[in-house]
Amino acid sequence: MSKPTLALVGATGAVGTVMREIISSRADIYGEIRLVASARSAGKVLPVRGEDVVVQALAPEVFDGVDIAIFDVPDEVSADWVPIAAARGAIAIDKSGTFRMNPQVPLVVPEVNPDDARTRPLGIVSTPNCTTLSMMAAMGALHAEYGLRELVVASYQAVSGAGVAGSARLYDEIEALAGDRTIGQTAGDVRKALQNKLAEESPFPAPVAFNVVPWAGSLKEDGWASEELKLRNESRKILGIPDLKVSATCVRVPVITTHSLAVHATFAGEVTVADAHRILNAAPTVVVMDDPANGVYPTPADVVGTDPTYVGRVRQAIDFPNTLDLFVCGDNLRKGAALNAAEIAELIVATEF
Repeated sequence: MSKPTLALVGATGAVGTVMREIISSRADIYGEIRLVASARSAGKVLPVRGEDVVVQALAPEVFDGVDIAIFDVPDEVSADWVPIAAARGAIAIDKSGTFRMNPQVPLVVPEVNPDDARTRPLGIVSTPNCTTLSMMAAMGALHAEYGLRELVVASYQAVSGAGVAGSARLYDEIEALAGDRTIGQTAGDVRKALQNKLAEESPFPAPVAFNVVPWAGSLKEDGWASEELKLRNESRKILGIPDLKVSATCVRVPVITTHSLAVHATFAGEVTVADAHRILNAAPTVVVMDDPANGVYPTPADVVGTDPTYVGRVRQAIDFPNTLDLFVCGDNLRKGAALNAAEIAELIVATEF
């Protein structure tokens, strides 16, 4: 049997670049790989799986003969083009937010709900938001044992979650402020210094360097940010708990790549730290780093560029029964985006081709 043909749509972006690296480093399960992007990127030559491949412009015919198409494009592009790919016979794996809450589209994390990937009446599989993905392998493993009932989460989100522009902005801010040890000691001085030195518009509503910004995404009803509602709604769908109680506060921090989350998780039954360690150590894509007496716990600087979900600071909540507090880190460009889509594709190839 011939190997399936794969199309990577959005192959030139930040996540698309990571996707090409991941596809090139994992098992060689594909035949032809097509790189697809906007018309302005067409004609570029990019490496994937040891070959130089010419980028094709996004058009209906590029999906002819494609078995699996992975999309990393803005929501409005996905809304137009994912159904076109599916109509032309491709299984479309979409990383945007367009189809995540569509009841006819499975929202899949292979470690948690792999069987859902097989039921796709529209020919589409969706992958969750990077913030949700940063904790889902760990929470899925604990839920399977204890039965999750409530989640309270504070995220510490890297600037690369806002794309290439987010990373560039933090680097620019650091460069603009470097060397001035008077900055950060007077209200508004960071903002004023950046206004004087940086003319371009920021993708963030406040300075990120020397700061944290309690906002990620767009404004929704009652003051909620879209990232916070995504975390709530996606967790419910992935775990199959439609009435899961979730409250989140999403914060942008001066980190280039890797999201972190402080998680307060309440379960149906009694939990212990020892059992949580056992369960998490047995989860194949989770790494436990939990020895605070010796300074061992996950931080973005230690785990960036790697694939697992890292968990530390696991504690039984003192004042809340059946509750664990823990700290989670995950690279938002790898497991938080590209890797999860690649794993969904591998799951489909293994079971259907």
